[in-house]
Amino acid sequence: MNAPAQLPREAVVRLYAAREEIYPREIKGRYASLRWACVWLTQLLFYGLPWFEMHGRQAVLFDLASRKFYLFGLVLWPQDFIYLAALLILCAYGLFLVTAVAGRVWCGFACPQTVYTEIFLWIERRFEGARSARIRLDRQPWTLEKIARKGGKHAAWGLVALWTGFTFVGYFTPVRELSFDIASFGPGPWEGFWVLFYALATYGNAGWLREQVCKYMCPYARFQSAMFDKDTLIVTYDAARGEPRNARMASPGSGDCIDCSMCVQVCPTGIDIRKGLQYECIGCAACVDACNGVMDKVKRPRGLIRYATENALAAKLSPSEVRRRVLRPRVLIYTAVLAILGTAMVASLALRNPLKLDVIRDRGSMGREVEDGMIENVYRLQVMNTLEQPLRLRITVDGIASANVVDGDVVEIDAATTRAVPVRVRVAGADARPGSNRIAFTLASKDGAALQVTEEAAFIVPR
Repeated sequence: MNAPAQLPREAVVRLYAAREEIYPREIKGRYASLRWACVWLTQLLFYGLPWFEMHGRQAVLFDLASRKFYLFGLVLWPQDFIYLAALLILCAYGLFLVTAVAGRVWCGFACPQTVYTEIFLWIERRFEGARSARIRLDRQPWTLEKIARKGGKHAAWGLVALWTGFTFVGYFTPVRELSFDIASFGPGPWEGFWVLFYALATYGNAGWLREQVCKYMCPYARFQSAMFDKDTLIVTYDAARGEPRNARMASPGSGDCIDCSMCVQVCPTGIDIRKGLQYECIGCAACVDACNGVMDKVKRPRGLIRYATENALAAKLSPSEVRRRVLRPRVLIYTAVLAILGTAMVASLALRNPLKLDVIRDRGSMGREVEDGMIENVYRLQVMNTLEQPLRLRITVDGIASANVVDGDVVEIDAATTRAVPVRVRVAGADARPGSNRIAFTLASKDGAALQVTEEAAFIVPR
């Protein structure tokens, strides 16, 4: 048998390439300002919201220990999980709609990975300098100055990451209690674990992994092309205007691109947008700001790299013509579904009954005969008040003519709590047939509010 032929060294294909460090250049411009506006907006909301109070408690709190979710004026319970599912669906369709209209604009401006990478890059520039200075510093041998710069940068990263982890846990544990526990070095084991875990995730993703999260870990980069079409706004390079490239722009017929590579230097994922649309592009438009600045210096019109659509480049459409193509079937379908789901969710929340009732029979006593020929059954009413004020409720029983509640028919339920109320119901033996009889418990508010809930149960008469 002949030995297998050896592949030449040049034919060996490596399945893994070592990461090449990316040093994004700082850039100023319209889209850079918009990106920083998104950073400020998202982080003011994220860091500030846990400290905002409403009705004497934290306005937004997912209290897992008490199994209550507080969303401003709403109190949601595990039974209301459908609203969380609906909210996630709304977010998904919102992302689909934005992607169909403007590509990966979410990734470029508001994604947490982008936001924290921007923050960590800003810290890095404060300690290590501009792009060229950072490259030189990494190539230098270790000195006291390099240790001080690198150490200061990582210490600042760690503080931001720890504060982010603390804030994240503050959405699940009351943030004021958590701050007191941490100040006294006594946080619970789970709180301490999740603060450190989320801090480590922030530090690793924004400080070290950066573009690798967008390129290799984020699933959105893989399926976002399914939501694109030729009328989706994307960051594009106008090859018809830019080619052929000429650094000096002296030869006749040369394009506007001077091959300065500024678009590559500012790209946070290190791609060259002049090679066409690539899945690594997050649509941050840093290359647009960089190219516009270069065009201003060489006295050429802006827009060599710009937000445009494939159809706009091919047919040289005007901005107004591009805007008219926004309302196409795909966008209209996403908008309609989003509007229907949003309306249904808001209506359901507005119309939901804040009173919930569950009736549980006492299984230890199927029904017993008491004085004067009366039959008695014992129940436990599990009453839930989802309002943020206490309620006084009257208990009534229907279904059998002589049915009545023994030992008082008025009960008080504290705000946003559940309470188990034992109830004895008696019925004249002549009014009910032996066996199981259907009755219904009704809770109605005595405080003037039109609140009422009814739940059926079985009344057992001994044979």
